[in-house]
This record gives sequence, C-alpha cells and structure tokens, in this order.
Amino acid sequence: MKTDKAAAEAADVAAQYLTFTLGEEVFAMDIRTVREIIQYGPMTTVPLMPGFVRGVINLRGAVVPVIDLQARFGRPSAQVGKKTCIVIYDTVREGERVELGLLVDAVSEVIEIGAAAIEPPPNFGTGVQRDFIRGMGKVANRFVIILEPDKAFDVEAMADLCGATQDALAA
Repeated sequence: MKTDKAAAEAADVAAQYLTFTLGEEVFAMDIRTVREIIQYGPMTTVPLMPGFVRGVINLRGAVVPVIDLQARFGRPSAQVGKKTCIVIYDTVREGERVELGLLVDAVSEVIEIGAAAIEPPPNFGTGVQRDFIRGMGKVANRFVIILEPDKAFDVEAMADLCGATQDALAA
C-alpha cells in the first residue's frame, strides 16, 4: 500500500512536452507523439483541400500532409519566416500509423511539466477550440497551452472537412 507521500509523487509525474510558437502564443505537445522536426521546404499543393492543408511533402519516400496550425485553429494562414519548421507528428488511423506535418512558427524547447502544474482548459480567452486543449501548463510565470492531439489533429475530422470542401466545390 502506497504512503500518502508516494501517492502524491506518483500523481505529479512530470511529462515532457515540445514547445513551439504560433504568433505570440506558446503551445506544447507530448514529446512522445513527435517523430522529428524538419526545416520548412518546398511542398506540393493539393487541389480541393481545406485552407489548413498547406500541401504535402516527400519525407524519405512517404507522402506526408502538412497542416497549417494557424489556419487549423481558425486564424489567418501562417506566414513563413526564418524559424518556420514542420513538426512530424505520429498518429494512428484505423489501426494504421499516419504521419502529419504540423507547420509552426518556431520550435522552442522540450520542457517537463508535472501533472500538478496543469490546469484544465479555460472556458474563454483563447483563440483555440476548447476541446483542442488538454490543459494549461504553468511554467515559470506564464501559461503554455498543452494541445490534445487526438482532437486538434483528428485525421478523421480533417478528412471529413476535406470531403466537405470537395463536395462544395463540385456543386
């Protein structure tokens, strides 16, 4: 049987998060879902895709769609700058591994945030859909928005949006 102290320590296990910026905001995602970070480079645009699908890249022979996170979060499309990069995110769709590229303004660092330092998502005050947020991590004297990748980068929901965009354009 665990002591109260051991139970408290187990409850506050720190997880590692990759932090990145979109505009002036700092976001984070569980480092275990990040495969790699690559430099922004040429990509092929795909017709009839929603605005948040920036295009596809060739990643060692694999076709990887690139999602503009600014646009995915309902903001104007990201402006490519010197620090713009693509975070390669691994997910599973219908039992198959799928890679997505996430276009971000800049990658910051990998940080540890304990469970006790994570607050629930706010009911207001952020420009990101609430169910896209796992929580608000308290780091030093600021908050980091921790994304819920299963919702924010839900391949099924994005595929449905792509289908709806194609249907609307075909009508």
